[in-house]
Order: sequence, then C-alpha cells, then structure tokens
Amino acid sequence: MDPLLLNFILKNDFGQLASKFPSYYKTLVSKLGGILSQVRLQCIQKGFEKKQPKEVADEIQRALQSAENATLNVAVIGQSGSGKSSFINVLRGIGHEEAESASVGVVPTTTKKTPYPHPKCPNMTFWDLPGTGIPESNPDPYQEVVGDDNYDFFIIISSSRFSANDAFLAQKIQEKGKKFYFVRTKVDSDLYNEKKSKPRSFKKEIVLQQIRDNCLINLSKIVSEPTVFLVSNFEPKKFDFPKLQETLLQDLPAEKRYISLRFLPDLSETLIEEKKAVIKEKLWLKAVKAAVLAFFPMTPFCCGFNLSEQKRYLKYYQSYFGLDEESVSQIARSVGTSEQEIYSLMKSTDFNSLVKDDSVIANVKKCAEYICSVTGLIPSSVFQFYKVYFLHLKFIDTVAEDAKRVLAKIEEMKSDGME
Repeated sequence: MDPLLLNFILKNDFGQLASKFPSYYKTLVSKLGGILSQVRLQCIQKGFEKKQPKEVADEIQRALQSAENATLNVAVIGQSGSGKSSFINVLRGIGHEEAESASVGVVPTTTKKTPYPHPKCPNMTFWDLPGTGIPESNPDPYQEVVGDDNYDFFIIISSSRFSANDAFLAQKIQEKGKKFYFVRTKVDSDLYNEKKSKPRSFKKEIVLQQIRDNCLINLSKIVSEPTVFLVSNFEPKKFDFPKLQETLLQDLPAEKRYISLRFLPDLSETLIEEKKAVIKEKLWLKAVKAAVLAFFPMTPFCCGFNLSEQKRYLKYYQSYFGLDEESVSQIARSVGTSEQEIYSLMKSTDFNSLVKDDSVIANVKKCAEYICSVTGLIPSSVFQFYKVYFLHLKFIDTVAEDAKRVLAKIEEMKSDGME
C-alpha cells in the first residue's frame, strides 16, 4: 500500500503531501534519476502548498508528456571499419541480420549520414556517420558534421590503438562544446588474438587494462577527466557495454532519460531494475494525478476494471522489457532455440493467474480495511483505483523477473555454445 497517497485520498491533507512529496518521491526513483526535474518537483510542491490540485495535476501531466514525447539524437562517429553500424544495432536492440538493422560488413558500408530510428520508438534516433580515414586528408567536411546542433551527444568509436583520427574527432567535438563518449570496440578480437599469440603469458585483465590505458593517456591531452568504455558488439553483455548504458542515462536530462531507459536493451540485471523503477515511477505519478483530480466533481479515479484494457497494458510492459512477440522471436533466433523455450521462462504470459493473484487481492483488501477504519465505507472509485494500481505493479514486477530469467538463459546458452 502507498501510505502517502492513500492518506491524501482519505484526508485531503495538502499540507502533509506538500511537505513529504519531494522526499517520498526520491525514494521511488532509480539511482539514475527520475522523470521529474528539480524545477518540476518544486512546482508540484508549490501547487500542494497553495492547495491548487488542478495546477499540480497539470504539472504532472506536462512532465509525463515531455517524457513520452522527448526526442533523442545520438551521433556515432569514427574510423571506417571500427564497428559503428554493429554498435548501433546493439543500442537499438536488434540483430545484425534483421531487416531494419544498420548494414554491417567487412568493407565500408556507410557512405553518407544515415538515421536509424529505434524500432519501438521513432523519437530515438541513432545517426551512423560516414567512416573517416586519415583526418589530414580532408577534414573540413567532417567539421561540418560535428557542428550539427541536432545531436544530443556523440559516441566516438575506435577499434584499434588510439589514432590521430580519434584525437581529431575528440578535439573538434570538444571545441563545439558537445558531449562525447569514447568507445573502444572489438576487444573480444583483441583478447582472442593476444591469447593466440601469447598462450603462456596471456592474462585477460592485463590486456584490457593496456587497451584502456592507451586510450586514456591520449584522451587526457584533450579532456580533463576522460572515460573509456571497452565493448564487444557481438558480446554486448560483457565488458563495459552495460556501464556505458548507465553512464549515458545518468547524464541525460530527466525527460530524455525516461524514454531512453525504457527502450534501451536489457544488457544487465541492473538495467532491468532501473527500467522497472522508472516505469513504476510513471505509474505512481499517474496515480497522484488521478487522486488530485478526484477532488473535482464527476472526475473518476479510473475508467473501471476492464480486463481487455489490463491485458493491453501487460503487453506494453512486456514490450518495454524486450519480451513482446517480435522480440522473443529475435531472441530465439539469436541463441538457436525455440520460441516456446523462451516463453517457458516467462510467468507474465499467464494473464489470468496475474489478475487473480492473491497478493494483489490482499493489498486491495488492506486498503479497503484501512478506508473502512477511517470513513466507515469503501468508495467504489477508490477501490477500483487501487485494484488497477496494484495489478499494474504486479505486472511490472513479473515482467522484470521474466526479463532477468531470459537474460540469464541467453548467457547460459551462449556459454554452452562456446565450449
């Protein structure tokens, strides 16, 4: 039960909600940050202090709309053959052979600036910029590309020792006052080659540190606190790809963070937990808005407990965690198994058992008992509201656990295939 929200519904205590809202909200958000910016949080608190529920509801609605409609444009730039296209495919959560994937090959495949929208979110676009050669050959055209103001940030991709080309790109982006992240790809190939050539002295950690140090030393000449991410586009769950995701999300503005977190692929249990937190946060904000608006005559908490509508919401949550039908088919193909085996790991496929779940019913009963102890009756709108609210929390928790099991199974099957 959400005590803050329930007390507000029953007692209409705007003063209590005004004083407790900011601190309580912070307990709900993920460690990467929440949907509400500090400015919006202050506006909502002032609305409660002034006892202006319509102002509060409007501010929450504006925040939710900003988060849903936010755009994100990411420029991926680097030497030709460094793995830019395959890197983009990983961030978009699709296989390298899928119809909508960025072209990947052993010869240069990107000859002009190409946008690749996320398949589930057209507002999130990854731009594959043409691969550069030696910067001294013809730097001017690339300076123009770097100066494009439409990009939220740049990702510089490199697949070998830090080069003059890498330094050139970092310098030009820095001069434009743009944010960039340096990603060193193909570390899996480097490790394989090093182990092959030096089987007796090979140590994975030492090789990785040498690669990282080479990049850091050279980047430190351009930026004061450089960070390098070592990744494999074909084994994205290993090395620094999950850490890169978290860093990108943490650096984004609140409204852009929400849409990015929802649609980036689940490469780690940590990211699944962060995704779960932001989806629950949105649900709670919608609940606050509904509770506030209930003070206006004829404004219901919700439209009722429509089973087909709830089933549709469950499918939304499955899509957010990459467990919709299309994604499951892709997962099955990528690990060489049947879709049925993936579905066998998922408890969220049994809609009826979730709707009839004892924990959901128990939570609703607790609310009903509390309401009766305070008012002596159970307003049907409040009862329906909490029935939907707790059911959605159950949906989100169940799908998130499904995502963790599927992630673990993918890792297990890939490990078995390498032996």
